[in-house]
Amino acid sequence: MSVLVYTENWEGKFKKLSYELVSYASGIAKMLDSSVTALSIGDVDDAELKSLGSYGASKILSLKNEHLRMLDSQAYTVVIGDIAKKLDARVIVLSNNNTGKALAPRLSVKLGAGIGSGVSKLPSSTDPFTVYKRVYSGNAFANVVIKSDIKIITLAQNSFEIVGTVNSAEIEHIGYDLEAGLIKTEVRDIHKQTGQLLLTDAEIVVSGGRGMKSPDNWGPLVELAGLLGGATACSRPVSDEGWRPHEEHTGQTGKIIAPNLYIAVGISGATQHIAGVSSSKCIVAINTDKDAPIFETARYGIVGDAMKVLPGLIEAVKSATTD
Repeated sequence: MSVLVYTENWEGKFKKLSYELVSYASGIAKMLDSSVTALSIGDVDDAELKSLGSYGASKILSLKNEHLRMLDSQAYTVVIGDIAKKLDARVIVLSNNNTGKALAPRLSVKLGAGIGSGVSKLPSSTDPFTVYKRVYSGNAFANVVIKSDIKIITLAQNSFEIVGTVNSAEIEHIGYDLEAGLIKTEVRDIHKQTGQLLLTDAEIVVSGGRGMKSPDNWGPLVELAGLLGGATACSRPVSDEGWRPHEEHTGQTGKIIAPNLYIAVGISGATQHIAGVSSSKCIVAINTDKDAPIFETARYGIVGDAMKVLPGLIEAVKSATTD
């Protein structure tokens, strides 16, 4: 019996998210007196695969198959499910990103497994198996008991500390015979965002709302994000108005993010928006309305005009980085 963790890669490279997953899976394995097997699907070299061992994986399965080069939820579910059965894995760990959200429900049906989605801590108990997660858009917490023999957990991004370890993992290259017709998705063209940090990868995010009053006022937000090495984001009304591109929209109907620092400028803090950013380690709010809901979620708040506050912040950051 082992803990199986699916480690997504991006063009053959693992990101911090992958190491968070392995560290989390390692924590569960210790509680169960078991071991961690990491599964990688795609063209990843051995040096990159070995890095997973530094975070607790004792065995790494590498599956390279041209037909699995792009994510196909149905095909990946079959492959991961069959490998989980072969390993007799009782706990399967995925990320709570778009990939994990696509795979977890399908795996649940295939394996008859219960799901703990968006968890942020190790189980508080293994008997009964109890996981901790945010609910009601981050306004409350719940302890969820998973009673099925096989458990599927999706880990909220940036919620678990990476834990390094001295470990030499065994790498096994495996094959898989896909059934004819299993792959039903054809990728004909790919357009990639270049020249800027991806919002979901950013540890610092500077976000603006309608309180910015005009798309012409976005310059200071972009400058601040650049100085901090972060990304820019926006609320839904801003993207709906066409002030900013839709890929920057965060919230319940946009991107769900969990940066270390989220600076909300001119954002009132509607429930739908908070649902997408409530997992941020620290939220700083700037708003002219002292009664804005965003201040209930923020750790630090500044009541003031963004057009006056932002220049001061920018100068402070410049001063701090040149000292």
